[in-house]
Amino acid sequence: MGFLLFCFSLSSVSFAQEIEVEATEQPRSSKPEPDYSLLPKNPKKATILSAILPGAGQVYNGKSWKVPLIYGGLITDIYFINFNNRRYQIFKQALSDFDDELPTDFPSLNRDGLVRNVNYWRKNRDLCYLLLVGIYALNLIDANVDAHLSGFDVSDDIALKFEPHYERFSSNNNSVGLSVKLNF
Repeated sequence: MGFLLFCFSLSSVSFAQEIEVEATEQPRSSKPEPDYSLLPKNPKKATILSAILPGAGQVYNGKSWKVPLIYGGLITDIYFINFNNRRYQIFKQALSDFDDELPTDFPSLNRDGLVRNVNYWRKNRDLCYLLLVGIYALNLIDANVDAHLSGFDVSDDIALKFEPHYERFSSNNNSVGLSVKLNF
């Protein structure tokens, strides 16, 4: 018991000691850190990034919320390309079987019906390919335009107002019109 009391008293003494350390402050520079988010972005770099990886230009421009929209559009379009191509291949095979006088999966359709279905599904597939190119091009255009407009001031101090205007030129000649006011 005495040994435990002795150990306890030594441990409390060792924790009660203070260690004084002088803190040396680093001299702060008088220049504040620049805000790089206000600098205009490079449109060429944004376009090249989006061309290599769709959505990378939007991330470079600080508009990451657009990336799911881009990939959602691309994935949805690829799904419909696959969907239309499968239907096209089914009806193309059925037309080939009909021409070879083999039993088809569509006994109620004659040759004209099979040809119409082949053309319909091929046309839809090809339109989806064009839509895919359009979504990709829109991705590039958005990255480029957003980079061009990144240095544009969009604060609340800028306002464009359309107001009705009434003016009296003389006692008999009154004028009514529309006034455009631009405030900076």
